[in-house]
Amino acid sequence: MHPRIVKLLLALAFCTGSLFPASAQTAATADQIAKLQTQVAAAQSSADNAWMLVCSALVLMMTGPGLALFYGGLVRKKNVLATMMQSFAMMAIVTVLWALVTYSLAFDSGTSFIGGLHHMFLRGVGLAPDPDYAATIPLQTFMVYQLMFAIITPALVTGAFAERMKFSAMALFLVLWSIVVYSPMAHMVWGKGGLLNAALGGRFPTLDFAGGTVVHVTSGVSALVCALYLGKRVGYPKEAMPPHSVVLSFIGACLLWVGWFGFNAGSALGSGTLATSAFVNTHFGAAGAALSWMLAEWIRNGKPSALGGISGAVAGLVAITPAAGFV
Repeated sequence: MHPRIVKLLLALAFCTGSLFPASAQTAATADQIAKLQTQVAAAQSSADNAWMLVCSALVLMMTGPGLALFYGGLVRKKNVLATMMQSFAMMAIVTVLWALVTYSLAFDSGTSFIGGLHHMFLRGVGLAPDPDYAATIPLQTFMVYQLMFAIITPALVTGAFAERMKFSAMALFLVLWSIVVYSPMAHMVWGKGGLLNAALGGRFPTLDFAGGTVVHVTSGVSALVCALYLGKRVGYPKEAMPPHSVVLSFIGACLLWVGWFGFNAGSALGSGTLATSAFVNTHFGAAGAALSWMLAEWIRNGKPSALGGISGAVAGLVAITPAAGFV
């Protein structure tokens, strides 16, 4: 064979051999990138889901034992168990009510004021994420996290009528309150198409990161109305009614402080930098308010008190909640 022909064939073979492997390599690289992206997304979802489940447990701990001990220590000895039982009852009653109807009223698509009934009995609430609420965690995780907020909110109201309302009346009142007050407010602020949720189709924007409106305003106003309606305790102010055990309240306040990290940092709905920011703001807000309250007592009374310190810490936690992710 002519040497030039041999050289031409060798050149063609070299070019062919260098082109086809490149194409195959490009396809293999694309597959590897796709697999890596899938693995990264799965890892992020697992991390976010784990964090949100922990936060759900922390928020539940705020009600029992946190709030139960905090309120239980502030009442008279004869009413300690009854007061603690009110918080415990909310953990059971609101959970069942949430599964039946209130989750749907809060987070289903509906009107500007209330959600629909498509998620009654948790129908359609599965393990696939809902991108409108949280794109990296199962909808069931989002649902159970929001449930913990729905539990502690009516439990907060019980402090307004401690020692002054029968258990049966309390249960009936707070069941109706959860349906008529909490669910519409949660929908308006956090739900799809809610009046105060411009990010999801509502009319007005509301900056409520972790429940300043939905939890603290609703429970606070409702508690004030209850206290005014029921009136003073029998014997007050002639009869002294000091807290039964500030020790119990002290332990409860410490549990509330720890649980509040789940309350605020968990509202990032993921384990990223926003959760870190909310976590840090929560801790410094509580610490600053506790010191401020104790300093005020020190100036006024000559010394700080344990009750003042824990009251300041709780006040700081409440104050930072709506802005925990924004400052």
